[in-house]
Amino acid sequence: MTGLKELMQPHRIVMMLIFAGLVIWCAVSLRWDWLPKYAPLALEGLWTTIWILAASLVIGFLLAVPLGLAQAVGPWYLSIPARTFCTIIRGTPLLLQIWLLYYGLGSLFPQFPWIRSSELWPYLRQAWPYAVLALSLSYAGYEGEVMRGAFSGVAKGQLEAAKSFGMPRFTMFRRIWLPQAIRNVLPTLGGETILQLKATPLVATITVVEIYSVSSRVRSDTFIVYEPLLLLAVVYMAIAGVITLAFRRFENG
Repeated sequence: MTGLKELMQPHRIVMMLIFAGLVIWCAVSLRWDWLPKYAPLALEGLWTTIWILAASLVIGFLLAVPLGLAQAVGPWYLSIPARTFCTIIRGTPLLLQIWLLYYGLGSLFPQFPWIRSSELWPYLRQAWPYAVLALSLSYAGYEGEVMRGAFSGVAKGQLEAAKSFGMPRFTMFRRIWLPQAIRNVLPTLGGETILQLKATPLVATITVVEIYSVSSRVRSDTFIVYEPLLLLAVVYMAIAGVITLAFRRFENG
């Protein structure tokens, strides 16, 4: 009942009416005759966006944890490289990183016959591995700094108590240190995940067919400008809304 009361507040009702009016106006006044033709391609692009986002988040976070840990408590020969990596990633544009991997590293592989004859070549000749790698490294660079602060923010008394009970270091890390660090930065991780979603259109510059590139193709083929962009905005808002709800559930759980 509380959620219903909050939803029925006057300003929320006005906003919902305005939104409903805009939706009706867009449906009636704008051109959508192109949609059936490009719907299969749009669904394919949407799926590409989602799985690239998910893969880069998982890989990036798995890299961010050791990066943050190395900066927080690691020896200098681990902390300095980790800090340098995070500084380089955060200090350079993501588009530049994508191009360096695709046009730089990707252009070197064809020069080696043993790579061209290997089982990896069918994948290395495509654009999506470089897109996933670039997005993963970018996410790791930003989240590595976030996790550094999260690990440093966990109360030292709990760790000392675990040590006094003879708990092994890995068990202490898995049961106490990592869960509390993640819980402390869940709102930040949610925001960074949405920023990662907004960064996915950059992979269209290396010929990856995701949802943004599909809207660009519609504009170039039909010269219809506003409708594909409006639909694209709705898609990104929907995905961002799902991400926000998921992180709020984790925070309240």
